[in-house]
Amino acid sequence: MELYFLVVTAHVLAALVWLGGMLFLALAASELRRIDDDALRAQLFDRLGRRFRLVGWICIVVLVGTGVAQLQMRQWWGLAVWTRPGFWTSATGGALAWKLSLAFVMIGIQGLHDFWLGPRAGSAPRGSEEARSLRKRAAHLARINALLGLGLVYVAIRLARGG
Repeated sequence: MELYFLVVTAHVLAALVWLGGMLFLALAASELRRIDDDALRAQLFDRLGRRFRLVGWICIVVLVGTGVAQLQMRQWWGLAVWTRPGFWTSATGGALAWKLSLAFVMIGIQGLHDFWLGPRAGSAPRGSEEARSLRKRAAHLARINALLGLGLVYVAIRLARGG
C-alpha cells in the first residue's frame, strides 16, 4: 500500500509541475508581449520554452509511468478488464476513459507545440508576419492544452472519488 501512495504522490507532483508550468507560461506570456523589443521578447520566449520543454517532457514520462502503475495496482489494466462488459459505461470506466482521452490529446498537442510549431516560430525571421502567425498559433495551442489540463484535473478527481 505504501508503494501505491508513493506512486500517486509522484503522479500528482508531475501533474502539478506540468500543468502549473503551462499556466505560468500562459500568464507570463501576456506580460512578455508588452516588451517592445522584438528580439528580446523572442529570446525570452525561446529560453522559457526550451527550459520548460525539458521539464514538461520529464513530467509526461513520469505521468505515463505512474499512471500505468496506478492502473495495474488498482487492477484496471489490461484487455481482461477493458473488454469486460459494462466496464467503460460504469462511473469508474467513464471517468477513466475521459482521463485517458484528455491525457492522450494533451500529449499530442504538447508534441505538436514543442517539436513542430514552437521551433518553426523560433526559426522564422524575427519581426516577420510568418513569425507572428506561428507564435500566435503556438500560443493558442498552449492555452488550449492548459484548459484541457484543467478539465483533466476535474476528471482525475472524479476518478479518484469513484467516478
